[in-house]
Amino acid sequence: MTLVLDPTAQDLLFREARTANTFTDEPVTDEQVQAIYDLVKYAPTAFNQQPLRVVLVRSDEGRERLVRHMAEGNQPKTSAAPLVAILAADNEFHEELPTQFPHFPQAKDVFFAERPVRERSAALNASLQVGYFIIGVRAAGLAAGPMTGFDAEGINKEFFTDGEHSVLAVVNIGKPGDDAWFPRSPRLAYDEVVTTV
Repeated sequence: MTLVLDPTAQDLLFREARTANTFTDEPVTDEQVQAIYDLVKYAPTAFNQQPLRVVLVRSDEGRERLVRHMAEGNQPKTSAAPLVAILAADNEFHEELPTQFPHFPQAKDVFFAERPVRERSAALNASLQVGYFIIGVRAAGLAAGPMTGFDAEGINKEFFTDGEHSVLAVVNIGKPGDDAWFPRSPRLAYDEVVTTV
C-alpha cells in the first residue's frame, strides 16, 4: 500500500471533499470547532510561528457586518451557513516566539524586528495553517466553503481594528445541504506538475 491513510479517510479528506456552496441548518458547536483546532494546530510553520487567528461569526449582527464585505456571489451562502470563520494572519505573531520557539527565543528580534518581514512571514505561514484548517473541518465530518472573494480592506477595518491582522480567507462551515457541490473541476496530472532534477 503506497499510502498509510485508510482509503475511506483519503476520500473524506481529499478525493470526495469539495467546496460546499449550500448547508443544512444543523449548528456547528463550539466543541466541534475546539476539536478541529486541537487537530490543526500542528501545522508546520517556520520557527513554529503561529500567526493564524480565527474569528467565529455566530451572531446576526456579526454576520451582517461580514456579508456586506463579501463578493456578491458569496453573500447568500455566507448569510445562510451555520458557522462562518474569518481566518487572518496576526502580523505581531513574533511576540509569542519566545514561548513557541523556546530553544531560540532571540528569533523574535533577530529575524522579525521589521514589520514588512513579519507581514510576509505571517501571510505565508498562516496560509499553511488555513490549509490545515480546511482539512480539519473535513476531518470533523463537516463541509468547508473557503472563499477569497471579499473586500479585504473592509473586513480588516470591520473585524481587526487594531491594524495588526490581515484577513486571508473566509470559510463557511457546516453539513452540506442540497446541491452543495459544483461538478468536480479538472486537476493537473502528476507529470504536468512534478519534475525531477
